[in-house]
Amino acid sequence: MIATISTEQIDKIVGNQHQDPFAVLGAHQVESDRTVGKVKWQVRAYLPNAEAVTVVLPQDRDEYAMQSYHNPHFFVCEIETPELANYQLRVKEGDHERVIHDPYAFRSPSLTDFDIHLFGEGNHHRIYEKLGSHPAQVNGVAGVNFAVWAPNGRNVSILGDFNSWDGRKHQMRMVGGGMWELFIPELKIGDRYKYEIKNTFGHIYEKSDPYGFQQEVRPGSCSIVNDLEYTWNDQDWLEQRRSSNPQEQPVSVYELHLGSWLHENADYIPKDADGNPEPVVTLGDKPGARFLTYRELADKLIPYVKEAGFTHIELMPIAEHPFDGSWGYQVVGYYACTSRYGSPQDFMYFVDRCHQANIGVIVDWVPGHFPKDAHGLAFFDGTHLYEHADPRRGEHKEWGTLVFNYSRNEVRNFLIANALFWFDKYHIDGIRVDAVASMLYLDYDRTEWIPNHYGGNENLEAVEFLRQLNHVIFGYYPGIISVAEESTSWAMVSRPTYLGGLGFNFKWNMGWMHDMLDYFSEDPIYRRYHQNNVTFSIMYAFSENFMLALSHDEVVHGKRSLIGKMPGDEWQKFANLRCLLGYMYAHPGKKTMFMGMEFGQYSEWNVNNDLDWHLLEHEPHRKMQHFVAILNKIYRREPALYSDDFSYNGFEWIDCNDADHSVVSFLRKDKHSNEFVVTVCNFTPNPLYDYWVGVPEAGFYQELINSDAEEFGGSNIGNYGGKWSQAWYEHHKWDHCLSLTLPPLSVCMFKWVLPEDADINPVGK
Repeated sequence: MIATISTEQIDKIVGNQHQDPFAVLGAHQVESDRTVGKVKWQVRAYLPNAEAVTVVLPQDRDEYAMQSYHNPHFFVCEIETPELANYQLRVKEGDHERVIHDPYAFRSPSLTDFDIHLFGEGNHHRIYEKLGSHPAQVNGVAGVNFAVWAPNGRNVSILGDFNSWDGRKHQMRMVGGGMWELFIPELKIGDRYKYEIKNTFGHIYEKSDPYGFQQEVRPGSCSIVNDLEYTWNDQDWLEQRRSSNPQEQPVSVYELHLGSWLHENADYIPKDADGNPEPVVTLGDKPGARFLTYRELADKLIPYVKEAGFTHIELMPIAEHPFDGSWGYQVVGYYACTSRYGSPQDFMYFVDRCHQANIGVIVDWVPGHFPKDAHGLAFFDGTHLYEHADPRRGEHKEWGTLVFNYSRNEVRNFLIANALFWFDKYHIDGIRVDAVASMLYLDYDRTEWIPNHYGGNENLEAVEFLRQLNHVIFGYYPGIISVAEESTSWAMVSRPTYLGGLGFNFKWNMGWMHDMLDYFSEDPIYRRYHQNNVTFSIMYAFSENFMLALSHDEVVHGKRSLIGKMPGDEWQKFANLRCLLGYMYAHPGKKTMFMGMEFGQYSEWNVNNDLDWHLLEHEPHRKMQHFVAILNKIYRREPALYSDDFSYNGFEWIDCNDADHSVVSFLRKDKHSNEFVVTVCNFTPNPLYDYWVGVPEAGFYQELINSDAEEFGGSNIGNYGGKWSQAWYEHHKWDHCLSLTLPPLSVCMFKWVLPEDADINPVGK
């Protein structure tokens, strides 16, 4: 035998220290004289547990015994044949014998120079189609392509059940730009794997796949091969979305946490279409309970949301996360929907069913920080790869998490491609970007921090990242929603990037939320002194494209439930809650409401429990639920309430100065017609009679909704379905008014209509 490989190279393979195992392993030409058809090959294999190995040529039915060389488990043989492709190895390990394809026979890299270049400059928007694990056929052989970015790794291997978690057996090669790749034949969907990464000191890190499409449920942390194949049925929905403008549409969002909306008894195990058991994840602190699967949620949640009248659902983070108590906000698997509720295809089915029911899907997305779990992104290749090395920039000490290094092209690429991935593979309709303020400010919740190169506290790299993010996702997917949870006065959050904005099309209105919750927590007798809480939001309401949000953060950690914040006896609590929600729906801005608020849940939200559905056995809660459904119906029916949310043209005060009675009245106007809605709010428990409200047109004003109607649990004081206007020549602005009865703790909406068009059975009389 001719030795054509140095023992030093063999030792690197045996010691798992080689950055290009293909230079040593596989088939190599050692002599060639093609004029006479003579080609001599040397086949080399390193198989740590093998006792004997034979090269099998299936096409010739020939076998060639390999010999140990330099190491008992390093095997070599020479074969003379014109071509040597798709050979196999017959491996004897003790009493067991198997025939396998040699991974190092597949020499063509899956990553191109163009892939590497685009990723290096941060512009490979579909990098998830190259990095990660992907079932493929190479030279007619089925298997899985693996690729990972670990530029500072000394060497990288793939671990799995298929190789007894031995990093010596499937060593990857570096192909440029810090990328490592390997095709492993005969692997399949469902196989578990991790990457074994060694740094320059030889320290070993076992990591799940940053681009993996599926992960084990905690406490497991392996990635799982998946192809994300699914047949969609929502083409009409996507086409309609492409040509829509959500800023001029009704957007009322039902925010929820899938794992605590409703649980199921663990004794019942659902089955898929083939009769196989679905994955069932039981809740450790709730014996006998388990999570609903995505498919069960499609059957139970979607009809509920449709009946309630919401246009969208917003899912708290569903990317894979190891700690239930993080609510999903400490993500490890950015490209993997959580397996708690089923497979990726199950989640696709859920989204598909939402679209068929005309319900949009928004997901919470967390690009601001990630946890320190050993199998995750932290210290990924033995260096601070995804995070900053300096904790003054790279750590949120209060949260115990790390901050992405937005100055690194590949890190920005990881995140921007991830946002695109959810739109591309899961057909979602929007993202709500979590904790934007923590990204924008270098001194956010820090006593020690490093200023930017201008000496300021702005995180300039994060600003550029957010602008790039929104520019890219709207370029690919017009008509979607991108919402910023941003709690400061940072300017132009929801303005286009070409104007210098961050590029979101909506921003949560945290100021309105806090002002209104403070106001409604006051005893009504003192509200006259806090009229500014109600009116102040209009001073800045059109500085951004705001979404009014009553979110999960306001009903946890001792803050009490939404109805629990309301003063008074039970009747007054429900009346106050109806009043708050009625004012929210009449106020400029899109709407978000957290689960449980729609029926007046008394308990704080607990991630380990489901909602208090038993409350619906009681009439006040059923009527509260009915009120929200009717409110959504009116909202969606009246363009004046949603078509012009973001300019003064869509809003006009009638009277905001009656603090003595704690009453406000205003108009909402349709952007595309002369229609308008009159809203009058009485924030005290005292009914007011013959209360004059100026109106711009003479005629009949139909009462669209009265939150005090008996069908909603109110006292049924009202205006008998509507009022005729009367002359009011002393009014400073209009010559007409309505003489109204204002029910206690109520919101009433009126619309000018022709008398013959008036609804004789108005909703909420």
